[in-house]
Amino acid sequence: MAAVRLFVVAVVACLMPALGLASSARAQEANRPEVKVGDRWRFAVYYTAPSTTPNRTWVITSVALGRIEGTENGDPLALTPELNVLESPQQAYSNPLALSFPLTVGKRWQYATDWLFKPKGSKGSSVIDVTVMGYEKITLPAGQFDAFKLSSTASLRGVSPINSQYAGEVTTMYWYAPAARAIVKSTSHNPYLGPTSVDLVDFRLQP
Repeated sequence: MAAVRLFVVAVVACLMPALGLASSARAQEANRPEVKVGDRWRFAVYYTAPSTTPNRTWVITSVALGRIEGTENGDPLALTPELNVLESPQQAYSNPLALSFPLTVGKRWQYATDWLFKPKGSKGSSVIDVTVMGYEKITLPAGQFDAFKLSSTASLRGVSPINSQYAGEVTTMYWYAPAARAIVKSTSHNPYLGPTSVDLVDFRLQP
């Protein structure tokens, strides 16, 4: 019996590293989240000095097969099933794909989209390259999260209402946290709008 126990202990000891690697691999893959009616996120959007005061609130009001609807600060918000913004009070996109599930470290993709920036009436098109850079802990006003770190580079072309044409490159770093069902932080640099940061301040998810 003693020999049997020793054999079992030895087998378990050999399997532990492999089991740990398998668990780690599963942890570093995220499938599309199940967003529910009533899910709510509050964000702090700032441009220079960091802020923790929420000034953007998302609330989900409808979940259909091909479209998620909600509100942003009370105005209409439309998302794809993968949580990419189709239309908000500020912007609209024909083919958004900032998130492409399942997420795994090292995954890359490219997409093209038309866009409209509503405050200025500017419109144009972009080709965006995205890379999942890593999987790490990030601390925000809403708490600490295990998150996928993504980087995107967008080559954009557009025209303003006064018919002035422009082109440039927008770089964005952003973090998706499965536990929050959301991009919990983003920092972008636009040659025309300057730097913009968005941090998750708090959230409430339906069970």
